[in-house]
Amino acid sequence: MGSGQAVAVFGAYGHTGRFVVAQLRERGFVPVLSGRDADKLKELAASEPGLDVRPASVDDPASLDDALAGAAAVINCAGPFATTAAPVIEAALRAGIPYVDVAAEIEANVDTFALFADRARAAGAVVVPAMAFYGGLGDLLATAAMGDWTAADEVHVAYGLSSWHPTAGTREAGAVSRERRGGRRIRYTKGQLEYVQDAPPALTWPFPDPMGPRAVIGEFSMADVVTVPSHLAVPEVRSYMTVEAAKDLSAPDTPAPSAVDERGRSEQTFLVDVVVRSGGTERRAVARGRDIYAVTAPLAVEAVERILTGRTRTVGVASAGEIFDAPDFLRALAPHISLELSQ
Repeated sequence: MGSGQAVAVFGAYGHTGRFVVAQLRERGFVPVLSGRDADKLKELAASEPGLDVRPASVDDPASLDDALAGAAAVINCAGPFATTAAPVIEAALRAGIPYVDVAAEIEANVDTFALFADRARAAGAVVVPAMAFYGGLGDLLATAAMGDWTAADEVHVAYGLSSWHPTAGTREAGAVSRERRGGRRIRYTKGQLEYVQDAPPALTWPFPDPMGPRAVIGEFSMADVVTVPSHLAVPEVRSYMTVEAAKDLSAPDTPAPSAVDERGRSEQTFLVDVVVRSGGTERRAVARGRDIYAVTAPLAVEAVERILTGRTRTVGVASAGEIFDAPDFLRALAPHISLELSQ
């Protein structure tokens, strides 16, 4: 457990940030509340008595240094990560502490690997991007499904969401991503990211029972197209989204998620079905749970705890499946997800 270590949370007052703060406290860490909006930080502090409040701006490196002073690690929950990731990583490198973020933005994750891989490795630092429902969970499942394979032909990550009520942060990050892509789609094929203008394919994905076959949007690319091939020898990575959830996300009037239990979780449920294929052989890993934003918190906090206790396999910029023991990590999430792994 955290043993009272301080962990800075940048964007602590956001929807996901609040889940992260609660999870840190539950695991014995002391969250340091940080972010760009001092008023929202004060409001959060009123409901989380005894926690240190340190406003900071990505445009002010000194304020970020103050926010991270004395912290054992930092979790960045503030999107758009195209704006926040690099400055907070720089601050973490100056402080000599691990950095974890929950970025689902494909371009921001690409930037993190491109800009910081060499520097972080040379410094012996740990930087883990996309340690969240999108990116981190799929990568852990794909890595666990790979097992003793050193390479595979394809990885497929299918998201069976009962609904998707996006937060304001999700909408803002999505707008930034679309602008950076010029409205194009992105996919990972033939060993590289490819930008395309055509419409995504409409498919049916055979989700495990009791969900069963569902209509999905094919090539609904998420952060998995960055995290999975960053360390697994797989030339094709495809992701899929249930049509109902995709419609929720695209509709301008879909409301933000609302809490229906004492932990603040929404009623949304999810099933992530990962299939790895090599030749004529197929391996599968399935995770089920509730609330994609809420489950991001135990993913990020488990990552921090493992980094701080030395349960890592490498240094530098690394995705979840590369730096952690994937099956063991997934088993540690048992209170939050159910797992099925077949090889």
